[in-house]
Amino acid sequence: MPRLSPLPPDTTPELQPHFDFFLTTLGFTPNSVLTMQRKPKLVQALAQLNAAAMDPEGEVDLGFRRLVGHMASKASGCLYCQAHTLLGAKNFGVSEEKLVALWDYAKSPLYSVKERLALDFALAAAAQPNAVTDEQFEQLRQHWSDTEIVEILGVVAMFGFLNRWNDTMATPLEAVPDAVAGKAAGDRGWSAGKHGSAGR
Repeated sequence: MPRLSPLPPDTTPELQPHFDFFLTTLGFTPNSVLTMQRKPKLVQALAQLNAAAMDPEGEVDLGFRRLVGHMASKASGCLYCQAHTLLGAKNFGVSEEKLVALWDYAKSPLYSVKERLALDFALAAAAQPNAVTDEQFEQLRQHWSDTEIVEILGVVAMFGFLNRWNDTMATPLEAVPDAVAGKAAGDRGWSAGKHGSAGR
């Protein structure tokens, strides 16, 4: 049960261009943003931050950036964002096999050493307290450029905001990301259901 219900998109017509931004990446306007529209400037700021963190002209693959967001959301326990990032990764070309293997990325041959280091980094950077070590950062720099690391951490930091927002609001999860996450989870089970990020 959401703690604050999402409002209809036409509640704040001036936000339509920002809602349209999410239509291009997810195919729908997220309930998180529909809830957030009670403060239009927050929606505007989030859309701008999202556009910067997921800039198509960046150096890190767009699908992989969604996997980075997934691991950051896993660290915080936000099921809403975990489902959304799986859908986003799929929409940007990550195969279903690779999505399924994400659960065991550390051992999966579908993930390179370079990718594993970035996903480990995302988990550590999103942990509370922060768990990134100097040694881990130096390992990361052997495989990723400084610009790529900034892009990766930008995604982690953006999801820090979204994870706190969606778990606190118990944002209801939409059907499409719920289905994608359920398929990727397979026999591991998926507990977010239709009752939001918190699943409580």
